[in-house]
This record gives sequence, C-alpha cells and structure tokens, in this order.
Amino acid sequence: MNIEYFFNSLAFIKPEIVISLGVVVILSLDLFLKNGKKLLPYTSILFLLVTLYYLVEQMMVMEPAFKPIDYFPMVAVDSLGTFFKILVVVASVFLVLFTMITKEFDEKFDRFGEYYTLIFGMILGMFFMISATDLILIYLSIEMVSLSSYVLAGFLKPSKRSSEASLKYLIYGAVSSGTMLFGISLLFGLVGSTNLFEINKFFSMMGAPSVIVFFSVLLIFAGIGYKISSVPFHFWTPDVYEGAPTPITAYLSVASKAAGFALLIRFLKLGFIGDIVSDGIWSTLPVFNWQDFLVIISILTMTLGNFAALWQDNVKRMLAYSSIAHAGYLLAALAVQTEAGVLAVMIYFAIYLLMNLGAFLVVIIINNQVNSEHIDDYDGLGYSMPYLGVMLGLFLVSLTGLPPTAGFIGKLYVFLALLDKNMLVLALIVLLNSVISLYYYIRVLKHMFLNKKKEAVEQVPNKIFESSVVFILGAPVLIFGIFFTPLVDFAKTSIHFLFSAF
Repeated sequence: MNIEYFFNSLAFIKPEIVISLGVVVILSLDLFLKNGKKLLPYTSILFLLVTLYYLVEQMMVMEPAFKPIDYFPMVAVDSLGTFFKILVVVASVFLVLFTMITKEFDEKFDRFGEYYTLIFGMILGMFFMISATDLILIYLSIEMVSLSSYVLAGFLKPSKRSSEASLKYLIYGAVSSGTMLFGISLLFGLVGSTNLFEINKFFSMMGAPSVIVFFSVLLIFAGIGYKISSVPFHFWTPDVYEGAPTPITAYLSVASKAAGFALLIRFLKLGFIGDIVSDGIWSTLPVFNWQDFLVIISILTMTLGNFAALWQDNVKRMLAYSSIAHAGYLLAALAVQTEAGVLAVMIYFAIYLLMNLGAFLVVIIINNQVNSEHIDDYDGLGYSMPYLGVMLGLFLVSLTGLPPTAGFIGKLYVFLALLDKNMLVLALIVLLNSVISLYYYIRVLKHMFLNKKKEAVEQVPNKIFESSVVFILGAPVLIFGIFFTPLVDFAKTSIHFLFSAF
C-alpha cells in the first residue's frame, strides 16, 4: 500500500521528473556524442515541451487542493503553482531561441553542455520555489536557482563586464541568503517548525504581534525580495542585467521573478492568512501588518526603478531599472490582499513575459548588427531596421501600459484591484509612475526614428528565424490588448481552484 501511495505521489511531480531527466540527457549528449552540442538546443526545447504538456495536463485535471501531497510534505501542487510553472517553461523555450540568435555565445560553443545543464538546474530550482510549503525547501530551492544564476551571469568569461556581474551577483546573493537563513532560524526557534501550515497554526493561537516574528519576517523577506528585485534588495539588478549575456538577462527578468512572486504569494497565503476568506478578501492574522509593509515596499520599488531608468544611456541597464519598477506594480497588486489582487499579478505576469522578452530580443538582434547597447547607437535604426523598430515600439508602448496593447490590460487589472479595495492613493502613485516610465521608453523610439545617423543609413535585411521569433512575441501583445478574455478566464480558473480550498 505504501508503494502505491508513493507512485501516486510521483504523478504530481511529473514536470520536475522530466526536467531532471533533461539534465541527465543533456550531460550525456555533451559527454558521449561527438556532435552532441549541435543537438543540445533542440533536445532542450523537446524536454521543455514535454514538461509543458504535463503542466497543462495537470492544470486541466486540477482539483481544489492547497495542501502537501503524500510522501512529499514540503511540496504542494495547485493551480497557482502550475500557472507560474507554465510561465517559467515558456520563458525557458524563448531563452533557448534567444541563445540560438545571439552572437554573444559564438565563441562559447564548446561550453554549451554546461550552459544548458545550468539552465535546467535553474528551472528545477524555480519549480520547487513555486511549490515549496516549508522554509527549508524554500531556502534550498532559492539557493539552487541562485548558484546556477551566478555562473550563467558570468558565462562570458573573457568579458570583464560579465565577470563583474557574476561577482556582484554572488556577493549580494550570499548576503541575502545568510540574512534569510538567520530569519528562518529565529522563526523556527519561536514556532518549533519550518512548515508553513504549522507556522500558520502557531500564529492563529498567538494572536498578538511579537518583535521576534516581526524581525524574522523582515529577514526572510530579504531573501524573497532579492529574487524579485524589490527595494532595498535591488542593488544587484542593474549591474547583473547589464553585464550578463543578454539572453540570461531577459530570462532572469521574467522567469526568476515569476518564481519569486509565486513564492511570496504562497508564503503569505499559507503562513499569514486565516481560515476565513469571504468575497475574495484575505483574513490576515494580526502578527504582521503585511498590507502596510507591501504598500511601502511597492511605492519605493516602482518610484526608484522609474526615476533611475530616466538617466540610463545603456538600453539593457534601462530595462533593468524598468523591471524593478514593474516589480513595484506587482507588489502593489499583492498589497491589496484579495483574490482580485492575485488575479492581477497572474494576468500582469503573463503579459509582462511577452513584452519584456520581446524588448530584450530586439536588443539582442540590434546588438548583433551594431555591436552596441548604447542608446546613441540606436540613432536612425528605425529606418535601417524598420521591422525591428516598429516591434520594439510595440513592446515599449506595452511596457508603458498604453492601449491597445496587452500591457494596458495588465495595468488595468492592477488598478481595478486597487480601486476595489479603495486604495486610491496607491492607484494614483502607480498611475504617476506609469507616466514617468513613458519618458524613457519613448526616448528609445526617439533615437530610432527622430535622430539622424551621422553616416548614411543602409537597409539591414531581416533574417527569417529572428523575425519569426519577434513576431511570435509581438502578435500576442496586440491580440491580448483587444481579445484578452481567454487569458483572464485562464487566470480566473486558477484563482477559483486556489481559493476554493478554504
């Protein structure tokens, strides 16, 4: 009977098993086949598509459940986790495509075995981050993601910029990791358990706030805030995003952040929300004022990100500060602490994945042509690369949140969640920050279409593969800006299963 329960439990982690098998196969191809390296990107995409199949299957047969599964008490499988895992896998497929497009890895072909192994290791870590219900597994999964990220950020070994990015990433990561571990030890000393369900039970009986709880939660949030690039744990972001290979930068800005927000939602939901949830409103335990805390962090994050982005002349660094600002918008939605707030986070992330990856892809292709990421070198590129210029304009307008792009829908649901809870001041701050972001996004388009290049502008032919990937990312940005019901319904279905467990 125990064996039967064990294998029944294995069925819940089919995606994780497929990713683990992918690591073994990639290593084997790299080690034992002479031309194995040429097969690595296609093998990686194959394993990612199989993983995506199992995730979609898991979502379709999902029952209302928000509890650990048999034989894996540190892991929970639910619609929220599956939704974010799908985002991670989709971002991973595009990472492989970006790697095939960029010229940054031309001299690193012999190291692609390690490259794809590290990527799959990071995916596995993010999957467990998303599903973890125990502080120990949360810490281990964050470390698994971080260790892979440190190496990938410095993968361009001869590049001083890449090595500097990796070193800074490692230093900041080590500090945040140690801080988080200290917070976990304090909470364990108080509660006697690292399981989030047990912590919730203890807080329910505790009633009054405690200095130890307050301090330990702040320390634990340092580790989570580091993954989502929230202020004041954002310092690594601009340097790492600028110095890392652009495909890795794009991936960190989307996949790693998605896993971080999924972890934060689960940490709040399991550890600090009471048993009663009426009309989609969270019944928070009085041991820590999460709403005020998240509001403050949100305002600081979006404001600093947007104002810092105003002064950037490197497009990758500008997009790095932009990603910090978007983390602020997402924290604002989460601060609402309602079903509508979580729904807004999910819709926003699905759209953010498309528009942010699209913007980074155009930066990669332009860098292939002009070998520069400086904004002055974008002068006149709208005429020499009209297709890329128009598509970059589409992605940047969507990142601003203007109609008729999907970015407007993402911002709209954030505003609706805030207004539904009468958080008018925070909604106004989000609106003002969106207006500020318009300046630095439009500045890029100004250089592309209004500034004249010093030398004669020559037409650069489009490559079919590159143009197709750009189109695959760009088309949904327009389509979901007009026909967004399927995306919203998908997110609502996930939310329904998530909250029906209470």
